[in-house]
Amino acid sequence: MHKNAFTPENAAMLLIDHQVGTMAWTHSHDINLVKQNTIKLAKIAKALNLPVILTSSMEDHAQGPLIDELKEILPGAYEARVKRPGIVNAMHHEGFNNAVKAVGRKKLFVAGITTEICVTFPVLQMLDEGYEVQVSADASAFYTQYGDNLALKRMRQAGAVITTVDQIISELAIDWTSPNGQKLIGILNYQ
Repeated sequence: MHKNAFTPENAAMLLIDHQVGTMAWTHSHDINLVKQNTIKLAKIAKALNLPVILTSSMEDHAQGPLIDELKEILPGAYEARVKRPGIVNAMHHEGFNNAVKAVGRKKLFVAGITTEICVTFPVLQMLDEGYEVQVSADASAFYTQYGDNLALKRMRQAGAVITTVDQIISELAIDWTSPNGQKLIGILNYQ
């Protein structure tokens, strides 16, 4: 295993604003695939007991609640979710920033809606604060493909690793025959 690998012991999962209303506004990717991939990330976190932080923005407005599946798969994280009043950069929200610090892990998997706004700015700040960040591009989306591509490029130039859910699963599994590999191979399936 290479020394910089993200593992269940050193990484945390941050899912930003996967809200019903906000997801309906995105057109950069097939939103059903984005939702499936978000659900996979939640299942990975649950299977491996990764610390998870969920956050939402303005739930009582058009953005709406987080998708139901997050509540079903991660009930504890859902109840503890950080509800932001409208602060664009989640890391500027004291509750979210404190929650990230409290998990005590410097390696963060991040995905969110929208890539260009709700993911880019906290990721840039996380990098500035010394975190290592992998952004799951296929569990994030934006209104346009162009905006999504530019946001991913900006984060990569700043030092984030742009990845996919299946790469995350494979990196965390290490060996499909191991106990963690066995838990994750079921989440990887392509049915």
